Amino acid sequence: MSTTYARPVARVFTAAQTQEGAGFHVNRPFPTRMMMDFDPFLLLDEMGPMQVAPGDAKGAPDHPHRGFETVTYLLAGEMEHRDSQGHAGKLTPGDVQWMTAGAGVIHSEEPSHAFQQRGGEMHGFQLWVNLPSADKMMTPRYQELPAAGIPTATSDDGKVWVRVIAGEALGTRAAIETRTPILYQHFTLEPQALLDHPVPADFNVFAYVIDGEGHFGPEATAAKAHQMVVFGTQGEGVTVRNDGDTPLSFLLIGGRPLGEPVARYGPFVMNTESEIRQAILDFQAGRMGHIPASVSRTS
Repeated sequence: MSTTYARPVARVFTAAQTQEGAGFHVNRPFPTRMMMDFDPFLLLDEMGPMQVAPGDAKGAPDHPHRGFETVTYLLAGEMEHRDSQGHAGKLTPGDVQWMTAGAGVIHSEEPSHAFQQRGGEMHGFQLWVNLPSADKMMTPRYQELPAAGIPTATSDDGKVWVRVIAGEALGTRAAIETRTPILYQHFTLEPQALLDHPVPADFNVFAYVIDGEGHFGPEATAAKAHQMVVFGTQGEGVTVRNDGDTPLSFLLIGGRPLGEPVARYGPFVMNTESEIRQAILDFQAGRMGHIPASVSRTS
């Protein structure tokens, strides 16, 4: 293996624990006081993992979004989504929902009725991706992929496996189209496996460890579950080793920086403070609509 073009590790961050929505547990590497954003990304939340007793599951009731995209990737549990555009759907383990909020939607994310009744494990991720200024007010849209529809690939030696949510990995391209060029990949490395993965030279790139412990970059920096590895900006690839006895599972996420001013207020992300004020006024005046009563929860 050649590490000539491998990026060094710039820093390792441990996710902060917080409560979101109606009170569900979140591990959040950013935004925190240590890192506000990671252009073009605005937020990464790991929801859980947590065991939920029957009747105790919580979600995020009706709330607005404008100016960015949200990527929800569920590993365990069941979540329902409803919005002011009349969209309704359910996510089960392995499913991905890519919502482009654009000009604005009112959105609801709740545990499914069936999951609420039985309880169980809840675990997933939500990534916020900034939209370039030209797309801030585009028409909202959804791209939803069931687990079986997400492309997968395996290395020649069978020790590295990946689910390709966005971008390309191990010669396999994702099915999702993104407004901002990004990669979003879920890798699993078996014990003693090595990944030497090319990434575009102009991308900001990080890894988030879901389970296990790995060594990242040519300097073999150690990181474990709930830690975010930020790679340096020089180089055209990343290296990851699993020197342990158990599998290493992590997200590899990267994107081309927008280099644009960011003004944010809660669920609104625009380029100027005046645009934020307008978003608040539009929401208060009901111009983002409301979730119709006819969009009922599924079982």
